[in-house]
Amino acid sequence: MNKVEENCSPKKHSIRGKMEKRLWQTALLLAGCSLSSAVQAQTLQASFAATTGNESANRFYVSNRAPLLGAYFVKLPVTAIKPGGWLRRQLELQRDGLTGNLGEISIWLSKKDNAWLNREGKGKWGWEELPYWLKGYGNIAYMLRDEKMIAETKFWIDAVLNNQRPNGDFGPDVEKGAGKRDLWTNMPMLWCLQSYYEYAGDKRVFDFMTKYFKWQLTIPDQLFLEDYWEKSRGGDNILSVYWLYNYTGEPWLLDLATKIDRNMANWRQPNNLPNWHNVNVAECFREPATYYLQSGNKEDLQATYNDFQLIRTIYGQVPGGLFGSDENARRGYEDPRQAVETCGMVEQMTSDEFLLRFTGDTKWAENCEDVAFNTFPAAFMPDYRSLRYLTAPNMVVSDSRNHAPGIANEGPFLMMNPFSSRCCQHNHSAGWVYYIENSWMATPDNGLAAQLYSEGSVTAKVGNGTEVTLTENTQYPFDGLVEFRLQTGKPVLFPLYLRIPAWSKGATIKVNGKDVPVQAQPGGYVRLMNTWKKDDKISLQLPMELSVRQWERNRNSVSVNYGPLTYSLLIKERFEQKDSKETAIGDSKWQETADPKKWPSYEIYPASDWNYGLLVDTQAPMQSFSVVKRSWPADNNPWTTANVPIQLQAKGKKIPGWGIDRHGLCAELPQSPVQTAEALTTLTLVPMGSARLRISAFPVVE
Repeated sequence: MNKVEENCSPKKHSIRGKMEKRLWQTALLLAGCSLSSAVQAQTLQASFAATTGNESANRFYVSNRAPLLGAYFVKLPVTAIKPGGWLRRQLELQRDGLTGNLGEISIWLSKKDNAWLNREGKGKWGWEELPYWLKGYGNIAYMLRDEKMIAETKFWIDAVLNNQRPNGDFGPDVEKGAGKRDLWTNMPMLWCLQSYYEYAGDKRVFDFMTKYFKWQLTIPDQLFLEDYWEKSRGGDNILSVYWLYNYTGEPWLLDLATKIDRNMANWRQPNNLPNWHNVNVAECFREPATYYLQSGNKEDLQATYNDFQLIRTIYGQVPGGLFGSDENARRGYEDPRQAVETCGMVEQMTSDEFLLRFTGDTKWAENCEDVAFNTFPAAFMPDYRSLRYLTAPNMVVSDSRNHAPGIANEGPFLMMNPFSSRCCQHNHSAGWVYYIENSWMATPDNGLAAQLYSEGSVTAKVGNGTEVTLTENTQYPFDGLVEFRLQTGKPVLFPLYLRIPAWSKGATIKVNGKDVPVQAQPGGYVRLMNTWKKDDKISLQLPMELSVRQWERNRNSVSVNYGPLTYSLLIKERFEQKDSKETAIGDSKWQETADPKKWPSYEIYPASDWNYGLLVDTQAPMQSFSVVKRSWPADNNPWTTANVPIQLQAKGKKIPGWGIDRHGLCAELPQSPVQTAEALTTLTLVPMGSARLRISAFPVVE
């Protein structure tokens, strides 16, 4: 019995079963099969589709209940995917680095005087930090099957479940004004509980969330979501409401979602945002599209697309998938030296993952990869034992100096410091593990979709309920070849969707060594309907080409791509170790026993010239670069300048007038084309995500 059926009444169970049977019959008919002949089908049917349909519901994984609009893709449980390759290595580095050991550093994770461990929510330490960290830490634990981490996760989960107050409230009892209970801190904790349910199937989660949401309904509107953070981020609360509704079907939950939507910040303004805080924008622009699932109003959906475009039109004329707001975007500060918070990277990727499921639009998978490959890895030291608050596309110094007002933060916000960056210090943990969780998704026609290619495996129920495992072998995004091998106890008919990235032209597919005749257009899916059997092999070749993008609104600068990877100038990096306590941001806190010698900070300075412009053939820009392939790194971590498997060679000239400005930052870009008398020289470019110091938006020289 699936989890939806387990939580329905007998009457609902009967109705649900009949509906599911009809949906399954419809899915088979749409696939060109009848129920009687389905398991006998042998002929592979390949077709191109912009996306899946959302008219039916997956039989085996919890999907949207009516009246919510159907999802185009369905998230699999956190335990369904086993990562491999370089992505598994990132999780292992996080486990052995800051994420896995933050409990010995952060005062917010202290088990002494912690409000998360007190039934009344009283304690000196307790706000967003604990759930920010736990939502990544716990999911890494489940995905790596790490028993020590799982035990630590359960300690905190049990504390939350056991300390719910009689009225249904839980967590730190913080008010932001008389009677105005701060609900923001509970929103990420609800996500922790949802992942825990996916792992353990603990029904206490349903009872807990039901009591809490009933309590939220009793709060008067004038006292509800009044603080800045909760008012901006109420969409995260709605996501949890819908999660519970899809299991229990309680109609009053939709009333609560409507209450949240009408009381939170307005992310539907055509030419404005309710605030321009980096993390809020990356996290909250998805709210109208979330509520669209209930309203069915296409203006809600369009509002999310408008928000995405608005912030990038003004502040996002840069490579890397994000926008340069530092902490708060300011008019006149749009150069590629303006940075993004590490929290903002995580939240943008998370938004992309949700929106891919809600809309079926591969645009969101493209943006998720852009941020994941070209921005996120550079925010950390290669061993993930420290991170910085801000990272920019053009960044030639990473130190403890106060660079304000060049950046919108006063203090050591460019420092690699494990004791610092209070929000990002905790929230960064979810970036890679959420990415992996969404690399595969279930489809409404009871198939599977490969969304974000990565080595590893997925195990899921498909077709008539048969469990299959697809093992994926690839070095994507450093190589365009992706190979799959299928394991199943018996032949099973189901559709397999392979996403064709927008950058890939001429993609080809083979099944068991034979070419599959299909037009694999960029920006959609190839749907392979087949009766799959044990040891079937599928091969996807995504040709990777060079491309040049011009940023006309940012002084005609250019960025260079090879496949999904954006490239940056290779700058030699000189690291200077510092004391983490002495170089921490002002609001940082740590435990008395935290050892800065064990957890040092680093300043990074350029040990080579960086002020170069590229010579680009305007008639054939791709011919200005050549690809140099190198061996795969022995430590399986390609995100360092020394380890990169692919470099580019380019020609350029130094621009003597472009240097460090009065704020200690990379000066603003000169207007291209730039005239310089310097000699032409050969330049090496490396993937942007591997470069802690980087020039990724280049001037063009004549």
